[in-house]
Amino acid sequence: MTITVAIDCMGGDHGPCVTVPAALDFLRKHEDVRVVLVGLEDSIRPLLGSVGDSRVSVRHAAEVVAMDEPPALALRNKKDSSMRIAINLVKQGEADACVSAGNTGALMAISRFVLKMLPGIDRPAICAILPTATGHTHVLDLGANVDCSPEHLLQFGIMGASLVSAIEHKDRPTVGILNIGEEDIKGNDAVKRAAELLRESGLNFIGNVEGDGIYKGEAEVVVCDGFVGNVALKTSEGLAQMLATFLRQEFNRNLLTKLAALIAMPVLKNFKKHVDHRRYNGASLLGLKGIVLKSHGSADAFAFTNALERAAEAVRSGVLARITERVAQQQPLQEIA
Repeated sequence: MTITVAIDCMGGDHGPCVTVPAALDFLRKHEDVRVVLVGLEDSIRPLLGSVGDSRVSVRHAAEVVAMDEPPALALRNKKDSSMRIAINLVKQGEADACVSAGNTGALMAISRFVLKMLPGIDRPAICAILPTATGHTHVLDLGANVDCSPEHLLQFGIMGASLVSAIEHKDRPTVGILNIGEEDIKGNDAVKRAAELLRESGLNFIGNVEGDGIYKGEAEVVVCDGFVGNVALKTSEGLAQMLATFLRQEFNRNLLTKLAALIAMPVLKNFKKHVDHRRYNGASLLGLKGIVLKSHGSADAFAFTNALERAAEAVRSGVLARITERVAQQQPLQEIA
């Protein structure tokens, strides 16, 4: 099976100077993949150099969606953008997945408009992997939906569990809902009702998970609305950056601390490897009739390659079929007003 990934080469803070080298590295690691590089051809071709791999093709796009562009304008006015064309390739069956580091709101809006939603799913959700003390966990939604009904949160749980089942070959991954306490009486009405629905769904629901429980690895899938999820994610990223800054400052304080840093280097390298956000780059836009992954806008080539790896793995493992099957097995969801 050959997997074709359409890459929005113009997206992100760095554009082709990151996305093209990452694509070439991705091809070197896998013989069963092809890439379609979408963007300004004059910007992409020089970065290919003498590469003559038949698995690489370039699709010219005359427009670029800016990182700060309103999603509605990008959807309405930029039909020849690299982002839109890359998503169209998935819709038309010319690509199995799309990866972009571009404007998150625009990517979500265009993907939903072009690809449409899977049956039984009302809203797409952003699902990302976060490191934990026991490995990693999948958290959704991380910003696509600010306000969610209990039924939406149930759908997120189904999609997250289906994703983990497919890519990690786990029959019944544990699912928790992010809350302000472990007790059933905690939380607002929407979260408490969502917990009831998840408990009745047949998923391996373990109950409420507090914020620190995410990083303890209490659940393999953590469900929340996009407002809470995005705040939790950005807070975590800020904390990690602050701790890294403190460590650098302390180890550079004087000659003695620099010597201590040298001695501790193997430990520091392993620590950095475990918490390096680049290893977890690539958030899935779940619920669409197609595989779309969002890379961090500031991703370097190493991080963007990991997003491409996740896209290919989602195709290989049949994530879309798994979600569709799981939703079909689910009792009819309550009608959403």
